[in-house]
Amino acid sequence: MQALPVSAVVNFLREVLESNELFSDLWIVGEVSNYTRASSGHRYFAIKDAYSSLRTVLFRDTMPGMQLKVGDRILAHGRLTVYPQRGELQFVADFARPEGVGIMAARFEELKLRLGAEGLFDPGRKRALPRFPARIGIVTSPVGAALQDVKNVLARRWPLATLLVAPATVQGEYAPGEIVAALRRLAAEPGLDLAIVARGGGSSEDLVAFNDERVARAIFGFPVPVVAGVGHETDETIADLVADLRAPTPSAAAERATPDIAELRRNVAVLERAMSSATRERIGTGAAAVDALVARAHRGVPNPGQLAKDVDACLRDLVAGFERRCATDRARFEGAAARIAGLDPRATLARGFAIVQDAKTRKVVNTVRKVKPGARLSVAVSDGAFWTEVS
Repeated sequence: MQALPVSAVVNFLREVLESNELFSDLWIVGEVSNYTRASSGHRYFAIKDAYSSLRTVLFRDTMPGMQLKVGDRILAHGRLTVYPQRGELQFVADFARPEGVGIMAARFEELKLRLGAEGLFDPGRKRALPRFPARIGIVTSPVGAALQDVKNVLARRWPLATLLVAPATVQGEYAPGEIVAALRRLAAEPGLDLAIVARGGGSSEDLVAFNDERVARAIFGFPVPVVAGVGHETDETIADLVADLRAPTPSAAAERATPDIAELRRNVAVLERAMSSATRERIGTGAAAVDALVARAHRGVPNPGQLAKDVDACLRDLVAGFERRCATDRARFEGAAARIAGLDPRATLARGFAIVQDAKTRKVVNTVRKVKPGARLSVAVSDGAFWTEVS
């Protein structure tokens, strides 16, 4: 037979304890002794009764505000493990309350604190309900009064919705599992708008199924908003806290999940009257504006007779202006023609003058000094020209 190292034995015992479901979710009641608070903030003590003692640790980040002292009788929740350095059995507590609280209340508070720390109750994650749900699911007992209450409210307030019933036992040992299964069936329904989890009133023991962690996580993970209507108005369950909306009773859950069709009809009637009044007013305003535009158009239409007179007058003015311009231009032309005629060299020639030019250079000869004997000259007179030679 082979000898085992101490660490192997200790680790084996630790694995056995931590893998056991009973030892991983354990409630212990007893008296606090040997209490010390380490510099790290961890609290070490023993929980004992008349016959035994169990070493316990409450870590720094676990319930930091919890104050303990020697002699306190407490109810604690946690898990068993083995502290490997000393090979000692140790209870790792995650919740503690005075013993008088009671196991059921302590369970509720421990789960509430743990799920709250995970964010399951965070108001920021809660979803708004649809205004006009068409398909509503309900998880409740098929024979309980809660189902009939919800049906009555829907028939009165919102008969347009279809109610899908997912039956489940809502009390007893098997209730949490059945509620979770019913929620899963509803989650698979196509077109589901919201779900109601409902149960009528009862004692704290009767409502324990709705304080189950499995139910809380199923509601948290549900694909559409969930309304919880469990027990009476004074009852509070974990299901209420994790649901998107909490109602004090099943009937109230149905009311808060649906609009009031009678109120909607009244609102529609008010809107119809307002729209009719606004339409009539708009039509009247539009008609007045059209009349004003028509009158303005009529005032702007020209008078054909007057237009003809205006055109004739314009034509007469144009003709008179044109004639005046022509007379002015004619007089200017005749004056210019007379001045040009006075300067015409042919008129000078007609009076007996002649133009003498050098036949070769065509330069005008205006003095005898420019000619020499033998030079050929061109002599222009009024009716022609001839050649001559200077002798």
